[in-house]
Amino acid sequence: MSGKIAVGISDYKTSKSPDTLVTYALGSCVGIFLYDPASRIGGLSHIMLPSSSLRTNDAADNRMKYADTAISDMLASMESLGAGRDFIHAKIAGGANMFGKMDGSFIDTIGDRNVDAVRQELARLGIPLIAEDVGANYGRTVHFNLKDGSVEIQSIGKEKREL
Repeated sequence: MSGKIAVGISDYKTSKSPDTLVTYALGSCVGIFLYDPASRIGGLSHIMLPSSSLRTNDAADNRMKYADTAISDMLASMESLGAGRDFIHAKIAGGANMFGKMDGSFIDTIGDRNVDAVRQELARLGIPLIAEDVGANYGRTVHFNLKDGSVEIQSIGKEKREL
């Protein structure tokens, strides 16, 4: 029996087939889907900001919020479950411009900056990015099926699609 595991904002979860990982309302945030098809182990991260260099001095600040720390931590969690790094590939979704054009401020470009940071971190880790659905101006809810690595994307007013 498969389970549906919810992943919140600034969170990640790892699991094995037959589970499904789901995250809701990806706007400027980016969902990163890592999958090892050999072991059918996967992880889903819902990052909010591009870099841990933006961290506050607050001890409660969450590593799962940032592209550079969340992806590497999630990869380590997958490997602890038995995933093989040589087999892992990635898909990403989100990074929308939800706020329209404002004044060129930090928030104006956050979706694009999140996507760029995720791509850079995946390249640094040697993880191939095989599919993406990023940008535009609408949110996305995604379901990541660990049986086969498929990602179903739902957006208000749009047809469901697979990544």
